[in-house]
Amino acid sequence: MSTMRAVVMDAPGAPEVLRVAEVPRPTRASAEFIVKVCAAGVNPIDAKTRAGRGVSGAISSWPSILGNDFSGVVVESPYDAHPIKVGDEVYGMSMVPRLPGTYAEFAAVPAMSIARKPKALSHVEAAGVPLAALTAWGAVVDVARAREGQRVLVHAGAGGVGHFAIQFASFFGAHVVATGSTRNLEWMRELGANEVIDHTQTRFEDDMDPVDTVIDLIGNTVDDVGTRSLQVLKPGGLIVNLPSGSWPTLADDAASAGVRASGFSVSPDGTTLAVISRLIDSGDIRVFVDQVFDLADAAAAHAALEGGHTRGKIVLRVAD
Repeated sequence: MSTMRAVVMDAPGAPEVLRVAEVPRPTRASAEFIVKVCAAGVNPIDAKTRAGRGVSGAISSWPSILGNDFSGVVVESPYDAHPIKVGDEVYGMSMVPRLPGTYAEFAAVPAMSIARKPKALSHVEAAGVPLAALTAWGAVVDVARAREGQRVLVHAGAGGVGHFAIQFASFFGAHVVATGSTRNLEWMRELGANEVIDHTQTRFEDDMDPVDTVIDLIGNTVDDVGTRSLQVLKPGGLIVNLPSGSWPTLADDAASAGVRASGFSVSPDGTTLAVISRLIDSGDIRVFVDQVFDLADAAAAHAALEGGHTRGKIVLRVAD
């Protein structure tokens, strides 16, 4: 049996439960690719799941491999005539725990979840894109339908999802207001925010005009940001709340305030990711990778993520 190096956990816990192990290399089935992983993105859902939240309840066997994002090279394809060939550089998103994660040297990936890597990006940069960009696209484009004349508030605009949300809303013509810390204000303007609010100095509801849409990447986990956001929505406006479990009373609170509300769950959509690739290669959208760790240092990467203050993304380097 062929094996590979991967980061696994034997049970939920602190970052230190993550360890390097030799595990069976995945075997391709049906319309799957086998990808040699060059880099893997680190996302909040990874840390939540490792800690016993997130999707940990759906893990059916241990040890388990985390990681949704990957960028790498195809080593096996579903069939000879497939347009994506062995040797092609690709990136995409897995679905942990239904499939083993991407904190590993190889990953089995359904054909519908894969796209060609943007030529403008290295593997490390590309690995920071899929989950965060697809989440932002789903919230901003599919649910909120960002467009000219619309005012959109993006909370946590300097984070992984947030920095894509600002760019997508701006690209489609919306007037973007973004919240963030002092050091990120000018950077959020560079991403396309028309107005920026320093959440360390100002309560956003006291310092802005009403908006049509709120992209809520915080919920009520910190200082009731979600509930306070209802105050800045126009009547009938829409709040899209993304962190799972961050606001259990969202629907009732929004209805009482006379606004609409929706959650959102990302799917590994290779077709949408291909569109995002074109926007990256055209220079309209960019990704920012804040920190890079070796695969063996996944525990340190999780600790950095949970420490907060990450600008953009954290990525694991798996292979050269």
